[in-house]
Amino acid sequence: MKLAIFPGDGVGPEVTAQARRVLERIDLPGLTIFEGDVGAAAFRRQGHPLPAETIAMAQAADAVLFGAVGDPECDRLERSLRPEQAILGLRQELGLFANLRPASVFAGLEDLSALRPEIARSIDLLIVRELGGDVYFGAKGIDKRADGEREGWDRMAYSEHEVRRIAHVAFRAASGRNRRLTSVDKANVLETSQLWREVMIEVAGEYPDVALDHLYVDNAAMQLVRAPGQFDVIVTGNLFGDILSDQASACVGSIGLLPSAALGERQTAHGTFGLYEPIHGSAPDIAGTGKANPLAAILSAAMLVRHSFSRESEAARIERAVAGTLAAGLRGADLGGHDGTQAVGDAVLARL
Repeated sequence: MKLAIFPGDGVGPEVTAQARRVLERIDLPGLTIFEGDVGAAAFRRQGHPLPAETIAMAQAADAVLFGAVGDPECDRLERSLRPEQAILGLRQELGLFANLRPASVFAGLEDLSALRPEIARSIDLLIVRELGGDVYFGAKGIDKRADGEREGWDRMAYSEHEVRRIAHVAFRAASGRNRRLTSVDKANVLETSQLWREVMIEVAGEYPDVALDHLYVDNAAMQLVRAPGQFDVIVTGNLFGDILSDQASACVGSIGLLPSAALGERQTAHGTFGLYEPIHGSAPDIAGTGKANPLAAILSAAMLVRHSFSRESEAARIERAVAGTLAAGLRGADLGGHDGTQAVGDAVLARL
């Protein structure tokens, strides 16, 4: 099993170090780990946020564990050289189009949610976000109009093929959960969303055991805070998924608890190739202080073990160790406590 780890910027190296300790502790025979540069760290050392050797390393691996990218000192660089291009570029180079973002409330952490505890404890959902299309990858620019004013524009587009393949991922995920799928769009305004909805309805015919409903994105955002327990699996486009998954983190209580997986169609000898990362950013304000919560990175490692290494029992062990750590009262700063990155990692390892 070949694993590439790209720690990146800010707190990325700190949290991925703890996830690596967990992966090395569990029983994964033949695991080989190698590390590469991404983001601002790669730009400073190699002149580009996503060097060719990093891409080659990812392509040779069975899975990628990603830390975080982003550095305020790089904000004035041209867009192609900014740290964030590393993750966008990797998704594109590796053909990763399906982002899985689970969100559920750990027992005892209900009071940390922005919602009332009795509402927060009902959250147990999965957001399936399309990663390869939408405005993030469409043509864009800033032009000067005839009247001299500047005008920014971004092209939002989805092909039928792109919608159909993410639909299958979402329906399969719902089939393995509670068999309810909510498709989120803006079909009353956007032609892109009209196509999205039509294709979702067509694909639904292949999954008679899954109940499909539709919500406009503004209503979905409202329902996510009003009655989040109604959701099982949510499937949506790149832009809407980016926003709703971050909103879900506030409902859960901390962005430091949420993992994610980015999957494509490539199969390896061990499972589905994927890139795994916590959904939080590089948090440069706390980098190097030892305060970062490593649990999202550790839970991302659990998803990696499940999907890319096909080791369900080991993945479940990691998740139980995280739940046990939280149940024992260990809390990082993001959870209102004082336990540092290393202490939290030690506690998870002790429970393994």
